[in-house]
Amino acid sequence: MSVVKINVLTVRPEMRAEVERRFAGRAGLVESAEGFEGFELLRPVEGSDRYLVYTRWRSEEDFRRWTESQAFQRGHAEAAKDAEARSDGAGHGHGHGHGGPAASGSELWSFEVVESASPEPAES
Repeated sequence: MSVVKINVLTVRPEMRAEVERRFAGRAGLVESAEGFEGFELLRPVEGSDRYLVYTRWRSEEDFRRWTESQAFQRGHAEAAKDAEARSDGAGHGHGHGHGGPAASGSELWSFEVVESASPEPAES
């Protein structure tokens, strides 16, 4: 049974573009992970400051293995390094620049897929 992990990121309005830029730069890091089934970054559109990072995995074990992998660690280290470089000497970016964390809060939601549906293929 597939599992869904949703990382809920609280993002200030001035950091939205930075969050999206960082996720665009992560392309390819998770796609080859064993058991990975999908990823989506969901931007809030009405009255919320919370982005949803949706990933789907074949199993809880596959997700756990990914979070313990070198690719996961490397991706987060590269994001931190990039953030520090963009902070223009403002430390970890708290207050000025776009370095440091782009989100001011994070929580992880976990779900098991009980039912799902996909569009039926069009007839030729």
